[in-house]
Amino acid sequence: MLDLFRSSEMGPFGRRQRHARAGRIPVTIVTGFLGSGKTTLIRHFLEQPEGRNTAVIVNEFGAVGIDDALLRMSTDAVALLGNGCLCCTTRSDLQIALRRLIGERERGQVPGFGRVVIETSGLADPAPILQTFSTDRALGGECFLEVMMTVVDAATAPETLRWSAEARKQVILADRLVISKTDLVDAASVERLVADLAKLNPHAAIDRAINGVLDPLLLVTAPRTGQRHGFVADAEHSDGIGSFVLTEQYPVVWNSFARAMETFVALRGSDVLRVKGFLDVEGCRGPVLIQFVQHLADPPVELAQWPEGDRTSRLVFITRRIAEKDVRALFAAVSALASDQVRRQN
Repeated sequence: MLDLFRSSEMGPFGRRQRHARAGRIPVTIVTGFLGSGKTTLIRHFLEQPEGRNTAVIVNEFGAVGIDDALLRMSTDAVALLGNGCLCCTTRSDLQIALRRLIGERERGQVPGFGRVVIETSGLADPAPILQTFSTDRALGGECFLEVMMTVVDAATAPETLRWSAEARKQVILADRLVISKTDLVDAASVERLVADLAKLNPHAAIDRAINGVLDPLLLVTAPRTGQRHGFVADAEHSDGIGSFVLTEQYPVVWNSFARAMETFVALRGSDVLRVKGFLDVEGCRGPVLIQFVQHLADPPVELAQWPEGDRTSRLVFITRRIAEKDVRALFAAVSALASDQVRRQN
């Protein structure tokens, strides 16, 4: 395989190069388990001077794109690879998306960009993505992989790493590990997590971020802490993980929604891997961004405008061994009870 690489200075995945050469486009992969904070971190990066002229490719596990809609508010060059993981669909999807973005740039159909950030699904196995850059010679002539970053949720990672092969592999294959949400746990817990991560991947640099705030140079510069070690064996998604979407055309009563989610999380919180989406809440002009990870909920945030003007409420649920019909039944029952209470009060 050595004849695939142009010089002895280039690693097997083009990753050791610090700067693009011969007009090649540097690529950053941002991975991390569900709810770790990948999109928040990328949005912060795009708002910094270092993030200008960046195109983004988003892969989401679910039929409705949420993360790409959020990122479109920060950059005009976004491609969505939806309803699956890059490790579970043909890798040609990624190659096609990269080439399409480059072609659209050349034709002036998207703003000029000099860097690409790929946000993987939270369930993605990054190994096939890395292999794409090493085996596709044509793609290697256009792009090179600068850094692979894995975002790790300080609050949920210890438990997730215990049962999820995907989460462990994301850590093992990273150049740089970024621990997010350190404000939600005590310092001792963070230090234990750092030690656990160092055991899984002793060659990766470990940094910390709160609310997505991270030195933007860390996303565009690979650390000099070591070389890529070999791939671990491929792993299929853990049993019982599935995705579904709840939508609503009419404004949502916040108290009714909040009570339903409280009940849902109280009963099955450990199996609620991720809930994320936009709600059209009564009394709010913009969409309300909702995010849950297991037992934890981010504070709801109202955004200034709806993505593409579509005011449909849409929530993506990624769960383990939870039937979609049961969730729909719960929300319908809570909504009915809330409506009955309002009628009685009136």
